[in-house]
Amino acid sequence: MEITVQSDLQKTVAGAKTLLGSYSMFASSTQDQAAKKMFQEMAQEMQRHVDSLNSRLSYVEKNNPMYQQQQQAQQ
Repeated sequence: MEITVQSDLQKTVAGAKTLLGSYSMFASSTQDQAAKKMFQEMAQEMQRHVDSLNSRLSYVEKNNPMYQQQQQAQQ
C-alpha cells in the first residue's frame, strides 16, 4: 500500500470530522425541532463514517511497510 492511500484517508477523516462538527453545530443552534433531529441523525451517521475511516486508516498504517519505516525513523 502506498503512502498516498494513507494521506488520502487522513484527508478524508479530517473532512468527515469537519462535517460532523458542522452537523452538531447546526443541531444545537436551530430551534426547529425537525431540523434539529435531522442534523442530530446526520451527526450520528457521520460519526459512524469517522469511526469506519479511522479503523481503515489504522489498518493501512499497521500494514504499510513505508509507514512503519517512517515511524521507526522518527523515534
